[in-house]
Amino acid sequence: MRSAASVVAGVAVSVVCVAALSSGCGYNTVVAKDEAVKAAWSEVESQYQRRADLVPNLVNTVKGAANFEQKTLTDVINARAKATSINVDPSIVDDPARFQQFEQAQGQLSASLGRLIAVAESYPDLKTSAAFRDLMAQLEGTENRIAVARGRYITAVQDYNTTVQTFPSMIGAKIRGKSVRPTFTASTPNAATAPEVKFP
Repeated sequence: MRSAASVVAGVAVSVVCVAALSSGCGYNTVVAKDEAVKAAWSEVESQYQRRADLVPNLVNTVKGAANFEQKTLTDVINARAKATSINVDPSIVDDPARFQQFEQAQGQLSASLGRLIAVAESYPDLKTSAAFRDLMAQLEGTENRIAVARGRYITAVQDYNTTVQTFPSMIGAKIRGKSVRPTFTASTPNAATAPEVKFP
């Protein structure tokens, strides 16, 4: 019969071995890279939400311009509704289909906003409106923040994907059930480019 001291010693050795194997197989590295991707995604999501929150004020301001093209406004409203209707949570970074759906919806909103800004150029009264200029400045700043957040996310995913595919960290990835994640692509022409806002 084993003594209590030998049982405790055996458990201690087992814990040390598991810890050594976990760190040796990259388990902890995978955890760190996984958390970095989630943090980068949270920033992307936050900046897209910021843009979505600006759209109703922008639409209301533009509605005040006489004879403004209704189709352009409707397109922006519909694109915003579609972009905000997609259920976004941290699990989206592991679901290529949902990720692509989210990216396409955001690309459509970017394109609609670009058209709205282009049409607004034909309305001198609107362009000189302080409210419109303020919203355009906020939108431009938000688009720049989106581009920066997307860039950070792409870098975090690249780092993560490299980690889960290389030895020995690929062992830690398999233990955690982690695999390669999707990242942003240029699915919409100039989707990652901030709309150019010009005032006279």
